[in-house]
Formats: sequence, structure tokens, C-alpha cells
Amino acid sequence: MEQTRGRFTGPPLTPRTAVIWSVLQAELDRRGDAELTVLDVGGGTGGFAVPLAHAGHRVTVVDASPDALAALTRRAAEAGVGGRVHAVQGDGDALADLVEPASVDLVLCHAVLEVVDDPAPVVTALAAALRPGGAASVLVAGRAAAVLGRAMNGHLAAAATLAVDPSGSAGPRDTLRRRYDADGATALLRAAGLAVEEIHGVRVLADLLPAAVADGQPAALLELERALAAQPPYRDLAAQLHLFARRPGPLPA
Repeated sequence: MEQTRGRFTGPPLTPRTAVIWSVLQAELDRRGDAELTVLDVGGGTGGFAVPLAHAGHRVTVVDASPDALAALTRRAAEAGVGGRVHAVQGDGDALADLVEPASVDLVLCHAVLEVVDDPAPVVTALAAALRPGGAASVLVAGRAAAVLGRAMNGHLAAAATLAVDPSGSAGPRDTLRRRYDADGATALLRAAGLAVEEIHGVRVLADLLPAAVADGQPAALLELERALAAQPPYRDLAAQLHLFARRPGPLPA
């Protein structure tokens, strides 16, 4: 049976997701009882899409992996929200051809801008997909954390390359095409006409602590991650940066 709408509570919070869900929760609360049209670019198996659909919103997931989309479809069906989740195979570079302009209230673009051929047209397509007043949740890899991580593991040459490379890449063997700092990511979104409202660090400490500490004190780690997420310089050392931006215009009534 199709799940009916209820107040959004989201999945159990973890140090890796708590900050993002907190920002999304605030946006959903801001929109009241409205049923939102959500676009999740690179949404994979539905870690964000299914909880949003469970809360009564309609979510289209665009992802290049047919296996991930098959898992998404199963997951949505098992959660009783199969009718609210639509899977579309495609990648971020083709987004402009996959989504109608001004048709979406909320866009999620998590861990995508690091791997696409050119992030600028992807962000332009995200902005164009939003209705006036619509919001974008953008998650990108952080440059500073990658530099520190490689240096701490003894890969000093790779750390030095990352620190000065214009795209934040460690070279041809790097799994990511680029990484960002807060100013660079903000400039990218602003160039597409989006107004950045919030920037948070995600995984400020989670990737640095020994497993025994992280696993032994999960509640304390969760609260510390949330406390540090918006505070420079801690924010800027996070493994990922979460930017919440909006297409200018009034929210739909």
C-alpha cells in the first residue's frame, strides 16, 4: 500500500549525515504541508530519496548506474513509496536534457560535482530546474581535508599537488576530478544565479578519529560534528562541504 504523507522525521542520524538532514528538515518545515517535487541527482540507491518520499514528497532520482537504480526501485517498493519515486538513468552532464525547467522545488546534488566533466553547466541546469524560491542541497568534496589526509598518511607529494592544483586534484590517479573550498563552491553556485544561504562542514572529525573512539562514543561524536559544522576553521577542514542555496524568488503559496 502506498505510504501516505506524515511529518518528516528522516532516517536515524549519523555523524556523516546529521548536518545535511538538519538543513533539509528546516527547509521542509519552512514549506509546511506542501508536497514538494524533489530532484536527486546522483541519488543512487535512495538514501535521501526514500525518506523524502516517505514523508509524502515526489522524488525523481537521476543516476548513471542501472544497478543503483534497480536497488532504489526495490528499496522504495519495500518502504511503500514506490509510486512516489521515479528512477531516471543518466548522468549529471546530461541533466539539462533530462529535467524540465522550473519544475522542481528542491534539488539534491550530492557527491556529483567532483566527478562530472564540467561542473558549471551542471550547476546551471540545477538552477534552471528549480522553481523561483526553490532550494538546492549541494555536497562537494573538501580540498583541505584531502590535503591533510594525504599528508598524515605520508603521501607528501600528493598533498603538495592537491594544495596547489587549480581543480584540487592529486593527479591522474586521483579518483576525483576536483575538490572545493567554501569560496570556490560558493562562486560556482552564484555564477548559476543561486544565492548561497548556508555552508556546513560534513565529517569534520568522523574521518580523523580512530574507530575505537568513533564507535565507542557515537552520540558525543554526533553532537560535536553538529556543533562544529558551521564554525570556521573547523568547517573548512571537513571531508565534505554542504552548501544550501536558493533560486531567487518568492516561495510558492
